[in-house]
Amino acid sequence: MELKRFVARAVQNAHSDRSRPYGECERRVLSREGFRKAHAEISSWPGYEKTPLVELTGLARQLGVGEIFYKDEGQRLGLKSFKAIGGAYAVLAILQEYLAAQGVIEHVTAADLIAGKHRALIEKVIVAAATDGNHGRSVAWGAQMFGCQCIIYLHEHVSLAREREIARFDARIVRVKGHYDDSVQACAADSAANGWHLAGDTSGEADAHVPSLIMQGYTIIADEILAQLGAQRPTHVFVQAGVGGLAAAVAAHYWDLLGAERPNIVVVEPQRADCVFRSIAAGRPTPVPGDTNTVMACLAAGEVSAPAWVILQHAIDSVIALPEEAAPEAMRVLAEGVAGDPAIVAGESGCAAVAGLIAAALDPQLRAALGIGPQSRIVTIGSEGATDEDAYQRIVGRASESVAA
Repeated sequence: MELKRFVARAVQNAHSDRSRPYGECERRVLSREGFRKAHAEISSWPGYEKTPLVELTGLARQLGVGEIFYKDEGQRLGLKSFKAIGGAYAVLAILQEYLAAQGVIEHVTAADLIAGKHRALIEKVIVAAATDGNHGRSVAWGAQMFGCQCIIYLHEHVSLAREREIARFDARIVRVKGHYDDSVQACAADSAANGWHLAGDTSGEADAHVPSLIMQGYTIIADEILAQLGAQRPTHVFVQAGVGGLAAAVAAHYWDLLGAERPNIVVVEPQRADCVFRSIAAGRPTPVPGDTNTVMACLAAGEVSAPAWVILQHAIDSVIALPEEAAPEAMRVLAEGVAGDPAIVAGESGCAAVAGLIAAALDPQLRAALGIGPQSRIVTIGSEGATDEDAYQRIVGRASESVAA
């Protein structure tokens, strides 16, 4: 299979400093203690298991690198996305804090709520979130599992297929004109006005509690990768960004655990929604003006989340911004498999890290800038599977079930 070349834009992070210790400022957002709490809860949920880390030897040979691994979050808890361990964890924490405020003294676990304990109190609670699709599905799933009500805000560009996936968890859907950031603002305003509990994964406030909880859930992905690689360590991790929560979680976990020996963190975004790229280039949070609609639908964010920026500004090494056509091509490459690689179902956003790696490895200048070579051991985060089956079939040409078979 001949891999297509796409011209990507890239920026190096001038503020990345491997001698800088992981400090109190960062720990107020993400910490080892927070990771331990999140892992203890999430690993107890029904159906939890590590998602596969798939070696792609054919792609590695074709790109001239040592090893490539694909972390397949499309198989996370039946929700087909890494978001499963973020939004639902935030719902759990919100309910635990609510019960404590109502005078419940004992620690309430996920298992307690799943079993129906405190249902008379919990069923009155309403959690709300805005989403491009996957975060809202996680929040709705968590609300149904733990027994509270849920309202999800969708902007006008979210597909009907993604809406159906959310609604099947008994969430009430509110449609908002405009783009993702418009839905975020509408949800926050309505939550404040109605006394709902906001379970959003982004905020303009660096000390926002709920987005940090959500990112803390995502650190489990980074930890699983280390466990799955064993004594081996990745030299590079390619990870996609919308508002930056997943990238910040991965970068923070490795910075805190490995210090200066952490892998190079390469963030990948769409050129049409390149808020992290712009922010790293400017050295400060910088929004994307105008339309952020992109085929990489779950990355269509115009502003970096402030809690994520606390981490990203010093922890990531580079950002790659992809043209639109790179993602559909990467979906097809993964579905077919390169030179004997297993077929992988990756959605439009889930494939972005692989698309970024291919673009970088086939560009001699960018390859050299990122230090990619025959000894590189590269992990790519596959953040979602076919979360929009209609879009997947339109792009790949066949059903996700036939690819995975």
